[in-house]
Amino acid sequence: MKLARRIIATGAAAAACAAALVSTTPSLQASGSDTQMKAADEQPGYAVEDFNYPGAEIIKEEKGITLKRGDGHIILADCSSGPGLLEVVSRKNEKICFRTTGTSGYLTLEIPSVHIIKGSAGHTANVTLTTPETKPQEVEVAKGEWTPVGEATDPQGREYVLVEIRTSR
Repeated sequence: MKLARRIIATGAAAAACAAALVSTTPSLQASGSDTQMKAADEQPGYAVEDFNYPGAEIIKEEKGITLKRGDGHIILADCSSGPGLLEVVSRKNEKICFRTTGTSGYLTLEIPSVHIIKGSAGHTANVTLTTPETKPQEVEVAKGEWTPVGEATDPQGREYVLVEIRTSR
């Protein structure tokens, strides 16, 4: 008889524990998921590179040139910051300089009335210029060399806009 009472008491205790566990599990899951959702809301979003040129609006206001997109290897620089820069000369703007880094780079931009470009010391450049009436003019600029482009090479003297620079070593 004692054995039967122990079995019944043990079974009842086990059933009570199971019932208690089942009744609290949904509330634990709900509060756990609320905590997870709150934690997810508080975490910063993903950083996605869009390759737009940082500070382009300010540069456009100050210098009158539009820097659009690039890979970060062609960077606007102060022309007095050192030798070996890529230099762009325009009738509408003062001389504009770019520092070139890495083994290659690209930058899309708009600089009006460009007529001569000097290649950087460490990179050759392929530049693309356009006029509203003609197909793009592509010119290779040697390392450290001045190269006439755009209206300097156009028999009609039309205004060309520099729209792309690609560099390589």
